[in-house]
Amino acid sequence: MAENGLKNAKYTDLLPWSSAPETTKSFVTRICALLLEYVETTFDRSTKVVDFMQPEDLKTKIDLDLRDEPENLDKIVDLCRTSLEYSVRSGHPYFFNQLFAGIDVVALMGDFLSSTVNVSMYTYEMGSVFVLMEQEVLKKMRSLIGFEKGDGIFAPGGSMSNIYGMNLARYKMFPEVKTKGMRALPPLVMFTSEEGHYSVQKSANLLGMGTDSVIAISTDDVGRIVPGDLRAKVLDAKSKGYCPFMVNATSGTTVRGAFDPLNAIADICQEFGMWLHIDAAWGGAVLLSRKHRHLMKGSHRADSVTWNPHKMMGVPLQCSAFMTKHEVPFKINRFSMYYLFLCPQGVLQECNSAHATYLFQKDKKQYDVSLDTGDKAIQCGRHVDIAKLWLSWKARGNSGYERKVNHAFEMAQYLTDQVRKREGFQLVTEPEYVNIGFWYFPPSIRDLPDGPEKTQKLHKVGPEVKKGMTKKGSLLVGYQICKEFCNYFRMIVHNEAVGKADMDYVLDEVERLGKDLKF
Repeated sequence: MAENGLKNAKYTDLLPWSSAPETTKSFVTRICALLLEYVETTFDRSTKVVDFMQPEDLKTKIDLDLRDEPENLDKIVDLCRTSLEYSVRSGHPYFFNQLFAGIDVVALMGDFLSSTVNVSMYTYEMGSVFVLMEQEVLKKMRSLIGFEKGDGIFAPGGSMSNIYGMNLARYKMFPEVKTKGMRALPPLVMFTSEEGHYSVQKSANLLGMGTDSVIAISTDDVGRIVPGDLRAKVLDAKSKGYCPFMVNATSGTTVRGAFDPLNAIADICQEFGMWLHIDAAWGGAVLLSRKHRHLMKGSHRADSVTWNPHKMMGVPLQCSAFMTKHEVPFKINRFSMYYLFLCPQGVLQECNSAHATYLFQKDKKQYDVSLDTGDKAIQCGRHVDIAKLWLSWKARGNSGYERKVNHAFEMAQYLTDQVRKREGFQLVTEPEYVNIGFWYFPPSIRDLPDGPEKTQKLHKVGPEVKKGMTKKGSLLVGYQICKEFCNYFRMIVHNEAVGKADMDYVLDEVERLGKDLKF
């Protein structure tokens, strides 16, 4: 069908409403051509990272109204084109704004595949090959952590994976919480880094313990938990009648990329009988590198781990794994032994199951019902997040991911070295990962004596430079505060498309946008 062949066509001319596939082929082909062009131009450094517009202006560029009558398919193609045109290009070599970046074309095809099939992961009957993929990938990831056996599930994001960890930790210590709720429990407390992810507070709120039950632990000069402060606060909580049940350690904090000392934390957890959960949503990928996996030394001693392949591993959003070393149920009695004999289950299923009989029939004859994983999930319907990761891993192999991780560290080290050398630039702290924090001092404040006035002016540099780069579309780098530090730039370096010249470009562009600032 010709380029203009969709002008008068409607959705009713597509399969399954029409028995003729030509219009469907033309429509899908044109959309795929748009997407391919987008992927190609994303890597073109002469294109913008974002064509930013204020909301009121953007509304004039795209017809957002939903009407009674259907639009023709030609307009639908145009709407897709406009959506791409004004979206942030997170795969662009000059996008350093978040903990995700880049485009893995194989993983992208995996996303197309899973959306085309459009099945759910709750039973093998529905998920079939994808259930087996998930089992294999979780087994591989657990082995990298150091778990000989265990259980796991893919969840919609790292925050939900952390909720799985907290819920399981609480259930391990007080299984009656599943039936009786918080009214049957002592006042619980848990511990996390003062620089840990905010999902810990959200989890405590959602699970009914309240944010006051989360006790923040001091960090050292690079952002790692101080074990002595952790132990002191555990003792203090116990002396006040609280029940410590969990520590959330972080491997790769969101802001500074710090890795908490896992062995020292595990010792304290062992001493006081607490569950150790590692939020490695950002940093888990270091386990793929023989050179850098030492940053997570002691991970095998954890009870559970969160790891997001949609971050450093470059898999399209969303893709987050929750894993635990525990395999068999915590409660063993005559009934559970009988149930295990009929249908083996793990700790996640014991904790989260509701035994919905319309989905999980234990007397199915056509396959092993232990492959019905839905009852161990908090959700019912669960998107197929595994296909994109499994395909990417098959295409890259372990060595491909190792090269990706090592390249990110090399680029981060190069950028760090350049910041040290450049006049007007200063590192905030020594980086442990690929999060590089730095200040830029415009000439107008460079020679001011250190003190409140200089700090106040420096604090304004980040927002002004960020405004300039966003409006121009030349670069996206985040800025933020952390502990006692005023606003600084936080570079996240892990897009495998970037090289040393791109690191130089970032510093050049920050300087260009900031050199004439006066406050």
